[in-house]
Amino acid sequence: MALTIVEDSCTACGACELECPNGAISLKNDVYVIKAKSCTECDGDAPKCQAVCPVDDCIVKAA
Repeated sequence: MALTIVEDSCTACGACELECPNGAISLKNDVYVIKAKSCTECDGDAPKCQAVCPVDDCIVKAA
């Protein structure tokens, strides 16, 4: 499974990109996106990107 960023909620602050240990997050069209193939949800630990995101429910499990 992977996480995804809700584009309408993303403020493009960049906090998530800096925290991702896999380099799975990048800026595209003024919002951040998560490359599903690279996202490991931090291998069982609490996802670091979710922990630093200032917007509630912006980073969620992909459907």
